[in-house]
Amino acid sequence: MASETNQDAPQSNGKATGGLKPTTATLLAEAIAAPGKHPHFIRGLALHFAETAIFLVAVIGAIALGLGITAYFGEHRYVLAYLVAYAGFRFSDLIVRDDAADSPPHEELSRRIVAQLPLLLTFAAAPFERTYVYGGAAPAFVRALGLLLELLGMWLALGARIQLGFFTAGRTAENPVLVTRGFYHYLRHPIYAGTFLVTFGWTLIYGAPVTAILTLIIGAIFAQRRLKSEEAAMRARFGEEYDAYMRTTDALIPAIW
Repeated sequence: MASETNQDAPQSNGKATGGLKPTTATLLAEAIAAPGKHPHFIRGLALHFAETAIFLVAVIGAIALGLGITAYFGEHRYVLAYLVAYAGFRFSDLIVRDDAADSPPHEELSRRIVAQLPLLLTFAAAPFERTYVYGGAAPAFVRALGLLLELLGMWLALGARIQLGFFTAGRTAENPVLVTRGFYHYLRHPIYAGTFLVTFGWTLIYGAPVTAILTLIIGAIFAQRRLKSEEAAMRARFGEEYDAYMRTTDALIPAIW
């Protein structure tokens, strides 16, 4: 009489072959139909997608080097100066960042990569607009202004992150600290303000007005949603203390927003 349990089928030599594993296509179909049933598969798929995207970007960069991108940088010194400064900014930001994420590392990596997609669009759109719409290079004073805004944004974002870590040293979950000194005395979100200046400076490096306007609009929309969520959490955490802080400071732009 056959057993009702799903046992491994024996091979001809008497050894068990093991149960058949579901294929990727099967898991993908099940994950689409019931997302909560295979959360690990969804996270793994997102991580693999991010890994593939990073590799493709690296391949494109290698091709660009092979086509003589170094000569291009030699002719466009402001572009090279921006990219060198930006690389230093991102590296410094990683060093001073307080990574206290609750999610697993691969989930945090996926989240951060997805969050960078609007920035990558800006990096692609500005040179595309300059090259295929206007041609040539932007006026020198516009490019110099873009580099100046980038350096100002780096100083603001990195300085604010360092101050945040310094003023909250020794904090605990039972005794949180609301930072209202340094850059936070003037702006509630100086890190976001600085990061936006860094991004907006790229549109000026290439002199791409359409990309600059879209960056302002899309950036304002994203910032409004992000700040609303974060400030609601801060008000729930600090209560009247944060309400009083909001009444005496601006969010991103002094005297404007």
